[in-house]
Amino acid sequence: MGFKINFKRKLFLYYFSIFFIVTLTFIVFQYNREKQFKIVQLENTLHSITELCDNFVSKNNIIADDEIYLMDSLLQIIPAVDTRITIIDKNGIVLFDSFVDEYEKMENHLNRPEVQKAKFADNGAGSYVRESATTGQAFYYYAHLYKDYFVRAAVVYDVKVKNFLRAEKPFFIFIAFLFLITWLILSYVTGKMSESITKLQDFAVQLRQNKPLDEDYQFPKNELGVIGKQIVSMYKKVMEAKNALILEKEKLIKHLYVLNEGIGFFASDKKAILTNTHFVQYINIIGEKSSLSPEQIFEIKELKELQKFIKKYVDQGDLTIQVNNLPQIEFTIKKSGFYFEIKCIIFQDKSFEIYIHDSTKLEKRKLLKQQMTSNIAHELKTPVASVSGYLETILNNKDIDQDKKDYFITKANKQCNRLVSLIEDIAVLNKIEEEEEFYEFSALPVKPLVQEVIEGCEKMIKQEQAEIDYKINDLVIVKGNKSLVSSVFQNLIGNALNYAGEGVKVVIDMYHEDDEFYYFSVVDNGIGIPTKHLSRIFERFYRVDAGRSRKMGGTGLGLAIVKHAVNLHKGEVSVKNGANGGAEFYFSLPKFLQ
Repeated sequence: MGFKINFKRKLFLYYFSIFFIVTLTFIVFQYNREKQFKIVQLENTLHSITELCDNFVSKNNIIADDEIYLMDSLLQIIPAVDTRITIIDKNGIVLFDSFVDEYEKMENHLNRPEVQKAKFADNGAGSYVRESATTGQAFYYYAHLYKDYFVRAAVVYDVKVKNFLRAEKPFFIFIAFLFLITWLILSYVTGKMSESITKLQDFAVQLRQNKPLDEDYQFPKNELGVIGKQIVSMYKKVMEAKNALILEKEKLIKHLYVLNEGIGFFASDKKAILTNTHFVQYINIIGEKSSLSPEQIFEIKELKELQKFIKKYVDQGDLTIQVNNLPQIEFTIKKSGFYFEIKCIIFQDKSFEIYIHDSTKLEKRKLLKQQMTSNIAHELKTPVASVSGYLETILNNKDIDQDKKDYFITKANKQCNRLVSLIEDIAVLNKIEEEEEFYEFSALPVKPLVQEVIEGCEKMIKQEQAEIDYKINDLVIVKGNKSLVSSVFQNLIGNALNYAGEGVKVVIDMYHEDDEFYYFSVVDNGIGIPTKHLSRIFERFYRVDAGRSRKMGGTGLGLAIVKHAVNLHKGEVSVKNGANGGAEFYFSLPKFLQ
């Protein structure tokens, strides 16, 4: 009968073998590491000596002056008395050796291993341990190549040096102590682990009763193997299925609640399984009753089309639904100024999902674009017709005199300029609305910007005999887009010059500030704006006096640009007539906060 190792001993030997291999590897690694460290120390010392020798040789120029014997004086100040110093020229001829009196007779040293290493090394240094052919002693050589010669420093490789390069004894004592402590710990741990056999029955009972496990049981390939594998298999299957269901449920719930759409899942009996907050909010907007619950979606009369669809596929028990052809419906409804896109899909088990998307913004944008397209077509019609008429007159009347021809060409050019202004203003408005995230905002001093706008209006100011004054100091810095802020001031100043009348005075003022905003006003003393037009003055293409506006070359978009540009900066804009006449525009722009 063969010898059988019990579970406890087998476990102990397994862990002990691992520890022994790791420890042995660590000892070898640490020994070599410590030895290399000491070699570096020794070479650093020898390198310092070679540097010292090189400095002495180069400063005193003893090789060129044939005064190599002066090296003996250097040896007296070198701290390591047992150090051998040798100077070798590039051809291998020994110029000096501190251990040999008749160094002139020494053989060529160019092929010495340390010299060869120094000659071809990137750092110009090389070391080697060998027996000296001259003295018969073993040396640790270190050679360094300088400009025209090698300097070699060496120490006798005796017991003293060997002991220096050897690892310290306390290191091995520490390893031995660690080895003993680990032996004791492993013996104790394996003894405790063997007790797991007595817990095996309790473990199986806990699993079958679906009780929570307090410990992570691990079974090696031994007496516990057969029972352990079966138990672990049951445990893993149960836990994997449970965790997968929990994870999927959590993912679905989190996804539903971060969506901006309303989502509702319903069972075949129309009971709500899961709905998010947007779903409840939207059905309460659509329905006439208040405080509607998710199940009451089937009572909302505005959703009759959805209710018929569900009744057709869910309430009819004999209707079979194919997994690759699930019934779906999609339609849009309008309620209380909102537009909602409704979708529904019915699954094979006749549960279903209802999707509600608020498409109000998209629908209103479509209507706005349609309206704007109509307005643009109307606005383009007049200048295009004028240009066409002037050009046809010139083409159809070959004998027309030059003055009239110049008159028609000037008129056509004016209408073309109006078209260019109109297209540019439309482009600015579209960019503000559709590409607002692409505008860059930075620190923007307002005073020089206003000065620049006024300088650009200088011709019109003289023409209208107007006066412009501004009360903005150098410390007013907003966070804004230069192009848009400039267009705000340009349109408001231009509006006053064009429509307030001759001799108008325009005052631009920063009249107030708080922690976040500067508040500006553009006030004129002109004819003002009729009260009935004030509420619509910022609408696209809206004109108080359409004939005068077109005559002045206005596009009807200037104040719309002002409103959208200010809103893009998170500010507000308003207008009123002054107590003494004239129009007063007020708007705010954000401060640049460092």
